[in-house]
Amino acid sequence: MTDVALTKKPGLRELKVNNPFMLFLTAKIISRFGDSIDSIAYSWMVYLLTGSKVLMGTLFALNFVPGILFSLFTGVLVDRWNPRMIVMLADLSRGIMVIITGLLYWRGLLLPWHLFLFTFINSTFECFAMPAEMSLVPRILPKNLLLSGNSVSSSAGRIAELAGLATAGALIGLIGMSGAIIIDGLTFVISALLIACIRVPLEPTTQTSTSNQPTTYFQEFKVGLKFITSHKLLLIIMCVATFVNLCLTPFNVLNTVYVKELLHAGPIGLSILGTSLISGMLISGLWLSVKGSNFRKSVLIVSGFIILSINYALLFIPVAFPIYPLYSAAIFIFGMGIAVPLVSTPTATYLMEVTPKEMLGRVGSLFNMVCTCAMPVGSLIAGSVAEFIPVHMLYLILGGLLMIPVFFLITQKNFMKV
Repeated sequence: MTDVALTKKPGLRELKVNNPFMLFLTAKIISRFGDSIDSIAYSWMVYLLTGSKVLMGTLFALNFVPGILFSLFTGVLVDRWNPRMIVMLADLSRGIMVIITGLLYWRGLLLPWHLFLFTFINSTFECFAMPAEMSLVPRILPKNLLLSGNSVSSSAGRIAELAGLATAGALIGLIGMSGAIIIDGLTFVISALLIACIRVPLEPTTQTSTSNQPTTYFQEFKVGLKFITSHKLLLIIMCVATFVNLCLTPFNVLNTVYVKELLHAGPIGLSILGTSLISGMLISGLWLSVKGSNFRKSVLIVSGFIILSINYALLFIPVAFPIYPLYSAAIFIFGMGIAVPLVSTPTATYLMEVTPKEMLGRVGSLFNMVCTCAMPVGSLIAGSVAEFIPVHMLYLILGGLLMIPVFFLITQKNFMKV
C-alpha cells in the first residue's frame, strides 16, 4: 500500500518534466480542440449536403475502409520507420485535406463525391498515425508511467474537446461551418509542428531479428499476427471490442438524426450532447489517473461495459417520454462518456504492457484493423435500418445487446485476473 502511494505522486511529477511527453500532450490537446469543433460542423455539413441517412451511413462506413485495407501494411512500416515522423506527416497531411474541404464548402464547390474522396484520403493517413502514436508513447514513457500517461493524455484531450464544443456553436455562427472546418485543419498543422520538435532516441530493437537475414514485409507481418493469435487474452479483448464497435456504430452515425428529428434540436443541441459525452469521459479519465491503479484492469473494463450498456439503452426514454428530452438525453450520454475511458484506457495500457516495443506498430495496427472491421458493416446497416426503425428504438435494442460481452468476460477466469 505504501509503495503504491509513493509511486503515484512521483509518477505525475515525472510526466510534467518529461519534455517529449509534454510536447506530445500539447499537440494532442490542440488537435482535439479542433476535432471537437469539426465534429459539430462536419456532421451538420454532411447532413445538409446529403440529406440521406443511407449516404451518411455509407460515408461513415468509408471512414474505416482504409484501416481495413491498409493495416496489413501500415503496422510493418511503422515498426520499420520513425514513428514520430509518421505522426508528424500524417497530421500535416490531414490538416491540408481538412483545410481544402473547408475552402471548397466556403466557395460552394463541395459536392458529395468530394466528401467520399477526402474521407478516404484522411482515413488512410489516420491508419498510419494510430499505430505510430501507439508505438511512440512507450518510447517516451517508461512502463510504470503508461497508465498515468494514457489517463492524463485522455483527460487533457477531453478538456480540449469540452472547450471546442463549448465554443463550437458561437464559432459556427461567427465564421460559418467552413471557417470552423478550416480551424480544425490548422490545429492539425500546429500539432504536426509540435510533434516535429520531439526528440526521442529510437531503440535498436526495431532492426533486430532472430537471424541475420533481412526480413520481408510479409515475414514481419506474420510475426505480429502470430503474437496476437498466441495471446489468448488479447484475442478475447479484440473480439469483444469488435462486437462493441458494431453495437456503437449506429450511435455515431445517427446522432445528428437523433438530435434533429427526434429531439427537435439544432447544432446547439448536438453541441450540448457532445459536451455531455466529453464531460463524462473527462471525469472518468481524471478518476482513472488517480484511482485507476487500485483496481484490476478487468474490473474497470467490465464496469465500463455495464455503464455503457445501461445508458445507451436509456436514450430511448427522452423520445418515448419527452420531458425536457434534450437534457435527459444529455444525462444518459454523460453516463456513456463515463464508461468509455473505463474500457479504452485499461485496454490500450494492457496492449502496450504485453507487446514488445519493436512490435507495437504491427500488433496495434492489426488489433485496430480487426476491431474496426465491424464499423463499416454497422454503418451501412445503421443507415438502412434507420429508414424503417426509429433511432431511439435501435438504441434500446443495441444497448441491451451490449450486456452480452459483460456476461462473457466475467466467465473468463484469466481475463478477470488482469
